[in-house]
Amino acid sequence: QVQVSESGGGLVQAGDSLRLSCAASGTTGNRFIMSWFRQAPGKKREFVAGIRWWLMSNTDYNDSVKGRFTISRDSANNVVHLQMDSLKPADTAVYYCAVQLKDSGAINTAERRYGVWGQGTQVTVAS
Repeated sequence: QVQVSESGGGLVQAGDSLRLSCAASGTTGNRFIMSWFRQAPGKKREFVAGIRWWLMSNTDYNDSVKGRFTISRDSANNVVHLQMDSLKPADTAVYYCAVQLKDSGAINTAERRYGVWGQGTQVTVAS
């Protein structure tokens, strides 16, 4: 059974950086997609960034984080990182790691495509 666990959240000031990590266990093969979503208070959960595990150069980002966030993978340890730079108060949310177990050929931004979810980690950016 595939499971994921997030870490790295916290309270930072605007302009600071944070790195989130998502450790996956129970995965077989490498044809899957791992993504980050976030949910701010009172808002719907939204796609942040994704990576096709076996094509580490194939990534996708929400327009609001392009140029500030970077998703990467550590295949030796089955970990996906989300490096978040130039953080803004608008980035405040609970961040979730999710796995799409079958690579459909593209990184899906719809949460219904992801069958495995972590419990989330809180990121708070103070102004």
